[in-house]
Amino acid sequence: MMRLLLRMRSCPQPKVSCEELPLNQGEEAPLIAILDYGIGNLRSAQKGFERVGAEVHLTSDRGLIADASGVVLPGVGHFGSCMRELRAAKLDEVTYSVIESGIPFLGICVGMQMLFEESEEAPGVKGLGVLPGQVRLLPDTLPRPQMQWNRLDIRKQGSLLLDGIEDGSWMYFVHSYAVETESQLVVATCEYGVEVTAMVEQKSLWATQFHPEKSGELGRSFAQNFYRQVGR
Repeated sequence: MMRLLLRMRSCPQPKVSCEELPLNQGEEAPLIAILDYGIGNLRSAQKGFERVGAEVHLTSDRGLIADASGVVLPGVGHFGSCMRELRAAKLDEVTYSVIESGIPFLGICVGMQMLFEESEEAPGVKGLGVLPGQVRLLPDTLPRPQMQWNRLDIRKQGSLLLDGIEDGSWMYFVHSYAVETESQLVVATCEYGVEVTAMVEQKSLWATQFHPEKSGELGRSFAQNFYRQVGR
């Protein structure tokens, strides 16, 4: 198993072309709001969407977020700290509103985990509970965090955000905890000694354990696909 993990860590970044397509020609570009709740380096998520031509605001303005055409919840660090800061900024309320309204919404890394009910990383701290399930610590037998490129095992065909992204594509992961949820929500997994939930989907809500903004051209394709949904 250790040889397998070392091989995955050393895998070179795949070179995949990504043609940037013009969206909404002749119209005002749709706005993507990145939730700014004072945690970590959220600017990298903003840059990831700017690279595909999106108008992106890193913001805690609830009015601007509510009016956005798409919303992204990134997250880095500790689940409990992220949830406390999100609630302190009163961005939990607008998150519920945006998701309920059907506006395209994307959670990334800890932002994905926050959408679930609770995490072993922060006992007693409730997640947003938008999706059913818990966040569990990766087994003690595995190196933590998983910090490497890893292959996607696509479990559900037809996801709009995986358009043009093939089964077995490499994405970049950095995490010590992973989501356990209902199988019908799981779009993709990866193998890391155990099966890890890599992506979930419910209607216009998507979330990834991997970092699209750190995943090279394939990550850019993923961001482009989300931008297409925002522009519909």
